[in-house]
Amino acid sequence: MRKKTVITSLLATQWLFATNGVSAQSLTDVVRETLGTNPDVQIAISQRNAVEQEMEQAKAGFYPSADINVGHGWETSNNPTTRGRGDGSSNLDRSEAEITIRQLLYDGSATESEFDRQRARVNSRAYTTFGTSEVIALKAIEAYLDVLRQQKLVSFAQENLAAHQKTHEQITKRSERGVGRQSDAQQTLGRLALARTNLLAEENNLRDAVISFERIVGKKPEDLSEPDSNKLVLPASLEDAIAMALANHPTLMSAEADVEAARMQQKAAKALFYPRFHLEVSGSENNDLDGIPGPNRDGQIMLRGRYNLKGGRDMARREETAHLLNEAIEVKNNTRRQVIESIQLSWHAYQTAKQQLENFRIHVDASQNARDAYKKQFNIGQRTLLDLLDSENELFTARIDHANSINALIFATYRILAGTGQLLQELEVAPPAEIATVSRDQPVYKLPALYNILK
Repeated sequence: MRKKTVITSLLATQWLFATNGVSAQSLTDVVRETLGTNPDVQIAISQRNAVEQEMEQAKAGFYPSADINVGHGWETSNNPTTRGRGDGSSNLDRSEAEITIRQLLYDGSATESEFDRQRARVNSRAYTTFGTSEVIALKAIEAYLDVLRQQKLVSFAQENLAAHQKTHEQITKRSERGVGRQSDAQQTLGRLALARTNLLAEENNLRDAVISFERIVGKKPEDLSEPDSNKLVLPASLEDAIAMALANHPTLMSAEADVEAARMQQKAAKALFYPRFHLEVSGSENNDLDGIPGPNRDGQIMLRGRYNLKGGRDMARREETAHLLNEAIEVKNNTRRQVIESIQLSWHAYQTAKQQLENFRIHVDASQNARDAYKKQFNIGQRTLLDLLDSENELFTARIDHANSINALIFATYRILAGTGQLLQELEVAPPAEIATVSRDQPVYKLPALYNILK
């Protein structure tokens, strides 16, 4: 069961940072562009495509192979034939031309198992590509939200600096007129310097956020707009989120494909204990061979069986693949635990941020009201300058906490979607085409009829 998660209009309004651009750079556009250019995604795509070509190489084992041998040169021969002719040694220009076509008929399912292993590896890489795409998409979202957040914090720091500047000017004028204390002017000067420092720090944090955005997305942020979180759909409960993650998480699906690949590898190792049968058709056109002048033509159609004994190496290979299969199974089990842990952490982060948000909002409203009241009371001598300055800093801190809480809530929402494998779907962003898997229900090869009979 799933429910629609709504980020309230108040949250969106408070989070929005106005921009001067005519056309805003939406979060969906940024994610889509990132997936098309990010090096990590391109690396995963190349790795998947490379493994697909390994599958094509394995598939070639089901089809006929041809060996062509040609040669021409000089040969000297001294054998019973030449000696029987009375020639002793014979020198001739030797030429050879031979072709052999070989079709696999039976190998204990070794070729089929190798093909299935490579197909499972393709699927594993496809899921890895999808998982990488979701991870990079989440990083792009984090960078996007962080730029918006830092822009907001810079504006808060600017407002805080302006407020301290105004207070300092007011106190300085009082001191110059002789109705204020010099110590008050020094106190406001110190707080003004601190406000400038806070602004410098937030501006530096914004520059860092822009650099991080550029590293992930590939270009600088321009006119970012508030993401439409109203469309996001989350699982109704933690239990539903875990079930969805176990069913859809690409990393877990990749681990399951790795188990299948290891199982097929073990099956191929067992095939080493069976003979191999080939149908061979060959023909040759040779001239002046072994000291005998004239053409020499041969043609053969043979059913050949081969059995290779390797002195225990095949048994060791079979045991090796058994251990590799156990390793793949345990890797999958460990991945399953990590997926559950990740979705639990994401869910609790979301719930905590949602619960904290209202308290942070109350803190901002209360701090704003207190600061306004303290200003009036200070002007009539009911509050000290220290009270006024502290209330200004309290409001500044409250605004920062509230902005951070909003960012945490929105990011936690996207983090849950990534943990359940639904992030790109919810963003309506098409994943890379290379996430396509190869289904076992649709064989991409045809086995020779005799192969199936021998099986």
